[in-house]
Amino acid sequence: MKYLEEENDYTEARSAHLADLRDQIYAEIKAKVKEDDLSAPAREGEWWYGHRTEAGKQYPIFLRWRGSLDGPASVLLDHNELAADKTFCAVGYLLVCPAQDRLAYSVDFSGNETFEVRFVDLEPRRELEDRLLGAYYGGAFSADGEHFFYNTLDTAHRPYRIWRHRLGTAQEADVLVYEEGDQRFDLDLGLSRDRSMVLIDLLSNSTSETRYVPAALPEQASHPILARVAGVRYQAEPHHGDWLVVTDQGTPNGRLVKLSGDTETEIIAHDPLAKVARAIPFHDHVVVKGRKAANPVMTVLAETGAFFDVSFDDDAYRLALGENREYETAKVRVVYESMLTPRQVIDINLDNGEQAIVKETEVPGGYDPDHYVSYRIWAEGSGVRIPITVVHQKDLQLPAPTLFYGYGAYESVLDPWFDPALFPLLDRGVVYAVAHIRGGGEMGRLWHLDGRMEKKVNTFADFIAAAEHLLDRGIAAPGRLAARGISAGGLLMGAVTVMRPDLWAAIVAEVPFVDVINTMLDPGIPLTVPEWEEWGNPALPDQFQYMSAYSPYENTVPTSYPAILATAGLNDPRVAYWEPAKWVARLRTTNTGSNPILLRTELGAGHSGRSGRRAGRRRCAIDGLEPLPLRPTRRRQDFDPTGWCALDKPKRVVSRPTSCIPRRPAVRRCREEGPGPNVRRASLC
Repeated sequence: MKYLEEENDYTEARSAHLADLRDQIYAEIKAKVKEDDLSAPAREGEWWYGHRTEAGKQYPIFLRWRGSLDGPASVLLDHNELAADKTFCAVGYLLVCPAQDRLAYSVDFSGNETFEVRFVDLEPRRELEDRLLGAYYGGAFSADGEHFFYNTLDTAHRPYRIWRHRLGTAQEADVLVYEEGDQRFDLDLGLSRDRSMVLIDLLSNSTSETRYVPAALPEQASHPILARVAGVRYQAEPHHGDWLVVTDQGTPNGRLVKLSGDTETEIIAHDPLAKVARAIPFHDHVVVKGRKAANPVMTVLAETGAFFDVSFDDDAYRLALGENREYETAKVRVVYESMLTPRQVIDINLDNGEQAIVKETEVPGGYDPDHYVSYRIWAEGSGVRIPITVVHQKDLQLPAPTLFYGYGAYESVLDPWFDPALFPLLDRGVVYAVAHIRGGGEMGRLWHLDGRMEKKVNTFADFIAAAEHLLDRGIAAPGRLAARGISAGGLLMGAVTVMRPDLWAAIVAEVPFVDVINTMLDPGIPLTVPEWEEWGNPALPDQFQYMSAYSPYENTVPTSYPAILATAGLNDPRVAYWEPAKWVARLRTTNTGSNPILLRTELGAGHSGRSGRRAGRRRCAIDGLEPLPLRPTRRRQDFDPTGWCALDKPKRVVSRPTSCIPRRPAVRRCREEGPGPNVRRASLC
């Protein structure tokens, strides 16, 4: 602790001359965010659910209205009251039972992503005595609201058990529903879209299985929908007595089938150029989410067999599912944004495709998108074309100073997003660019497979090739190119720093996974065993060899390094604080130049830093832009921030009804819809 505190003091002293600039940037970011705001409420039966933020308050207030939005709102949960006198407070989820008269919410007061689940009767309001300790992100009510399913962690911080709790009883009496003994797998759970099933997902990096328990018969045993097959991933949802299944068996980009007993009917065939990621059923329609040409796409299928695609004009954008609480409805809610288009909540008619903007994020302070330009370019690297999204002032004289962001792991996706923290940089003449490199999922499943395990070096080569392309195109100014990455993106920063220290003026590596070999050799450290399918197991000689070729800690050798800021979180269960601390110490002893190498550790927080809106903006002012974090639960593809999850720092999503948080350079899958204002905390990865 003394060492970390002294490092913090050193970092503060070395950056003291930037204090006024930090304050100025913080004020500019704050001026671009509407402090008093109301979300786009979503309907479920006779209730509407939403949240509001208030000036001077760090956290959202979760609300609901009966019948009409014109009436008074009742408070589901005031996050500010929950966080009073706390140095850290994260809400994992809010779940309302199917009858909408009972609330479950989870809270973490340390940042280590271990939660306590609490319950509230809503009509009339009454706090229940039930407390579930040691919980993780998954949760689901039974149909009658009298039972609650949740998951817990093993000593390596892996969610491995599903429990059933009966309200009004002690946690010690809870029934074990399922335990996963294979340490490569995580467990997650939530209700199906039609709320008929509690679905339990077993997820590794390369294999998955889904089990179900009828929500109306919560005491029944769980059963698999399809048998587990090594190397096969699938997602399933019930629909009119059948199962809609997206599977990648023999088809890396996935296909959609309907299972009726033992009969399989193919609905969407495999396309090597387009990925099928998810099928989201409604009563009379199915919305299919996927990717094509580095952009998200959606297709709406009707029971009649008719279909149409959801499309937008931008050449680079983000399109995600919004909060879709109702199953029997003729509209789907989506979220659309780009680098220059503020977040829009759009309702799309499922019968004719008509779009209606429900809410567009207001940007105070006279924002004019015509003052800037955003576009996509493609770099050539190792036989592939690498997409890059670029944004800067329209009349900026190029080349110019450039901040380059990257991630490239777990098949997670960095679609362009609107970030108010971007504009203090743009207005100072900085170019901002995002590399969509292999290891991510922007170009489909094969894009990920070509950047993991023995091919992981492709991720780093792509980022370097993309940076050189920015220089060759005359966009980035030589000697004024900075790079930033977080978690697995922090590994990217470490690798490209030691591979090409001459290329960068500065590096920001936040909670960086830089001690790859030592961490992955220790199965007692959280997440190590599940991560063997992403990075490799260095206990195996051939895998040790290729991991050793890029692991930043081992490859930090005497040379002149760029200016570096590394960050850590003392309570981080994903990337242990000693990884960036060790790396910084090694950089200092090997650096032959004079550039500063700094370490800052959040001593009261975890992977995502301190909680609250104010802390997030301060972090942007100090470290740079708030990236689009990659939300949790485990490495399910297609993560996007939406709905209730995108409150402080959006994260990414996938699958049924919940939300998530990222693992050590992993991402935790986020459930998008389902009962209750599902706020699974989205933290950055």
